[in-house]
Amino acid sequence: MKKLPFLEAIGTLIGTIIGAGVLGIPYVVARAGFFTGLIDLIILGVAVLILYLYLGEVVLRTKGHHQLTGYAERYLGKKGKLVMLLSMIFGNYGALTAYLIGVGAALTAIFSSVDPLVFSLCFFAFALIVLFVGGIAVKDIELLISTLVVLMILLISAIGFGKVDVSYLAKFDAAKLFLPYGVILFSLAGAVAVPEMKHELAKNKKQLKKAILIGATIPIVLYALFAFVVVGITNLATTEVATIGLGERIGNSAVLFGNLFAVLAMGSSFLILALGLKHMYYDYNINRSVAWLLACIPPLVIFLIGNRAFVATLAFTGAIAFGVEGILNVLMFWKAKRLGNRKPEYSIKTNKAIGILLMLILALGMIYEILRTIGLIKI
Repeated sequence: MKKLPFLEAIGTLIGTIIGAGVLGIPYVVARAGFFTGLIDLIILGVAVLILYLYLGEVVLRTKGHHQLTGYAERYLGKKGKLVMLLSMIFGNYGALTAYLIGVGAALTAIFSSVDPLVFSLCFFAFALIVLFVGGIAVKDIELLISTLVVLMILLISAIGFGKVDVSYLAKFDAAKLFLPYGVILFSLAGAVAVPEMKHELAKNKKQLKKAILIGATIPIVLYALFAFVVVGITNLATTEVATIGLGERIGNSAVLFGNLFAVLAMGSSFLILALGLKHMYYDYNINRSVAWLLACIPPLVIFLIGNRAFVATLAFTGAIAFGVEGILNVLMFWKAKRLGNRKPEYSIKTNKAIGILLMLILALGMIYEILRTIGLIKI
């Protein structure tokens, strides 16, 4: 079968961005107000798009094939590499914890007589065995699950569109503008795909800019559509894992289908991220058994000490981990303009004001989530 590198690159970015995080978006949008959430999605979507274009130029200005930590080391030094590495590890562990919580909640929606804790622990035991064996092709699973998530969004939207009550959507609250911030940022994270896109477009790197524009825009549109339908049906009854409350409103078959799919999406995302962490620890010459435990045990510990909030975990992880990553991307972009060792196929005009604004938005988002988490902000 003939490969289409341009479409493959677009698919890589879409597949990396769209994942189980979409299940948390309707909850925060419902509580902030649909138009508040939509404005958040548009602002953060544009911001992330610019960051990916910045990163695209960074990879094009650099000879060789690297990942984010490699670019951070080249342009920001060993400290920059360490900060990037820590942010990526933190982001992965946060996501793993959220998915562990979400799987338990989704299974309880189907089998209501069983405590979510039991289901979460049973899933963890299953994942532990699978990760020990390690016989899973990460990229193949990621592509399959991302495709299924997209199909789920489209199917739910098609089924639910006629049931939307537009009166549920006519709400805007400026005071809650930051409420959906962390979850939306988490759901837009996909910077690790950009270096891979350069590799896929090796024979026509001029297409990278267009591929980023298309690949980053499609998830924004799908998220807006999903939030529109779910919030338009469930309003303030929207649940943290969106398919739980939606299924209750649409019918028993939807409860089964929606939540089984949620389990598949979150469970597979858990395995993909944990496998990625395990392989990363291999790269640091850590013993395979130790790497397996390092990948699996931290999210279980976080879960067991009392963190059972799916959306709050997504929000904190998104704001902190991907906020730090975004700030580093701006700094790398500025440095690459001066220190890059090849001529890029496209170049974004350096506008310090835009870069500073992006970093300010990311920094304010981090501050908000920290203050909200420790209870100083009640919104």
